[in-house]
Amino acid sequence: MNLALLIGGIFVVNLPFGYWRASVRKLSPTWFVAVHAAVPIVIVMRQSLGIEWSLQILPVMVAAYFAGQTVGGRVRRARSGARLSR
Repeated sequence: MNLALLIGGIFVVNLPFGYWRASVRKLSPTWFVAVHAAVPIVIVMRQSLGIEWSLQILPVMVAAYFAGQTVGGRVRRARSGARLSR
């Protein structure tokens, strides 16, 4: 149960960072901050849920991280496109 909560939390935490990342120039310093700013939050979440670092759960955590970033960025682009077409 804690692992599912962690994975869902990682996804949700990365949504606003992905949204922000989509609005900045790729590979700029701001882009790197948008991509990596959630890492300390994820570490604290993992520790507070009592989940030890494990190579076995790392791929799932990374997938949730990138999924949140991707969906957040797509929401940003969809909202920007909707505003432009009005």
